[in-house]
Amino acid sequence: MTAEMTTHRPAAAKALPLTDTGLAAPEQSGRLPLPNGVLLRRIEWPTASVILAYHLVALLAFIPWTFSWTGVIVAIIAARLSGLLGINICYHRLLTHRGFKCPKWFEHTLAVIAICCVQDTPARWVAVHRRHHQHADEQPDPHSPLVNFLWGHIGWLIIKNPELNRLGIYDRYAKDILRDPFYVAIERNWLQVKIILAQWAVFFGLGFLAELAMGGTTMQALQFGLSILLWGVFVRTVFVWHQTWAVNSVTHLWGYRNYQTDEDSRNNVFIGLLAHGEGWHNNHHADPRSARHGHKWWEFDTTWLTIRLFEKLGLATDVVGPSPHVMAKAGVNMVTRGGSNTPDE
Repeated sequence: MTAEMTTHRPAAAKALPLTDTGLAAPEQSGRLPLPNGVLLRRIEWPTASVILAYHLVALLAFIPWTFSWTGVIVAIIAARLSGLLGINICYHRLLTHRGFKCPKWFEHTLAVIAICCVQDTPARWVAVHRRHHQHADEQPDPHSPLVNFLWGHIGWLIIKNPELNRLGIYDRYAKDILRDPFYVAIERNWLQVKIILAQWAVFFGLGFLAELAMGGTTMQALQFGLSILLWGVFVRTVFVWHQTWAVNSVTHLWGYRNYQTDEDSRNNVFIGLLAHGEGWHNNHHADPRSARHGHKWWEFDTTWLTIRLFEKLGLATDVVGPSPHVMAKAGVNMVTRGGSNTPDE
């Protein structure tokens, strides 16, 4: 992480005290003003248009001509894999927090999967998320739901915030990312758009060819190809969007807290299970660099298990486990297994 990530944050946003059960009352929206510089009456039209278009096109998957149960299965599998490998592992735990290391070819492969989720370039995603950690639930936080739920979930993406478009945010929060020529090329050469369009062709082509291989007519192949495209790309992308956005919104409003952090992060069971461990958000804010977000034995973290699998396969090294000092605050004892800290409850 950049040096800015380790600086002391002013305690402008006080966390609620824990109850005897570890639960805290839901935070109230409207507690924070909008970040400075936000132009409330100005729409970020490029982003808003893409979000609207994907939602509208995704609805076409449900009409009889393009609906298929194969498409539904493809969407579920693609959503689980792309969200897990691309957003959680690559963008979040690897690039943003440097929770482990891996070969460059593998990192770039994961980054391509993340780009297919249409959640912006690696450098911008990292910059925004590191800024969030530095100012979590304070006014400079790009997407605190303490402004209101919709702002934290989607509003921050579609309302113009010039601060997030300034080159200085890359220099301050993502300088390490842009030392890699691959990520520079993504920023400068429309490579992101080319990757996104290529995945459209791949999903449509696989569906089209599969139907032809099963003896279907050209029209049937066209129909099935469109079904796989709609479900495998558009429905899947919209699902993964809301899964990621819910981490920004829901897990700063509802849930329980293992740690008294100086913002309002929560562990939310539903989001924790849905988003492969990203919903154990209070744990994450208490120990951001750890590649493991589930600290209690029952806080299931598929992302962490996948990183551990990569470690066993030689694809991940220097994996950062939870800090025993941090976890002791939640009453979790640590044992060492294979070089990684593991809860023992």
